[in-house]
Amino acid sequence: MRSNTGLNLFSKGFQTLLYKETLRFWKVATQTVAAPILTALLYLLIFGHVLEDHVQVYPGVRYTAFLVPGLVMMSVLQNAFANSSSSLIQSKITGNLVFVLLTPLSHWEIFSAYVLASVVRGVAVGSGVFLATAWFAHLSFVAPWWIVIFAVLGAAMLGTMGLIAGIWAEKFDQLAAFQNFLIMPATFLSGVFYSLHSLPPFWLTVSHFNPFFYMIDGFRYGFFGQSDVDPLLSVTIVAGFFVILAAIAVRLVGSGYKLRH
Repeated sequence: MRSNTGLNLFSKGFQTLLYKETLRFWKVATQTVAAPILTALLYLLIFGHVLEDHVQVYPGVRYTAFLVPGLVMMSVLQNAFANSSSSLIQSKITGNLVFVLLTPLSHWEIFSAYVLASVVRGVAVGSGVFLATAWFAHLSFVAPWWIVIFAVLGAAMLGTMGLIAGIWAEKFDQLAAFQNFLIMPATFLSGVFYSLHSLPPFWLTVSHFNPFFYMIDGFRYGFFGQSDVDPLLSVTIVAGFFVILAAIAVRLVGSGYKLRH
């Protein structure tokens, strides 16, 4: 019977599962790390070249510099989601998920291993995107701790969403629908390529209901010391969403919903 004593970061089972989930994406780094970096670089070259002299964002901040943190955070979020969701759905379809479920790991340990591996991938890809794109813009680090906080918290939130999606989905088509109709629109409509103050009043109001906006806006604040929303409000909202999603995910893992057949 599975132990429900909580999370033990020093247990061999937890460390092994975390290592397995991290090694899983790193073994195919060309696909999971290099490809997203190239995609972000293409976004920067195209949008930066076309809109550099036509879009005004923050005072004293060129559009290319404004764009870089948005692309970094978008890469962090999308890859964190992809890591946990793809791992779980593959394990369900191939049938090897049973080897995880049969271990004496608590549901907290299973949840944490998947989410922490997603954070590692998200931050690794985000760091690569930053190194590849920062050459094209002059960036400062006004509040570096906000950069770290929003990167890690955002990756954890999307890793948790990916875990929920992987549990819910029974085939790749359902997972693709979750990503294409929820994650992708929410990411692109979160201010990656524009400041919310440039939107009409209606869409400005709608955007404030998008939690992805607060992650990207708070992350960008760490570079420029300027944002559309107070970073304290942003981190409170993002942390609240993470807690809610984590409670749902832990509950699903603990109950075995769509995991045990």
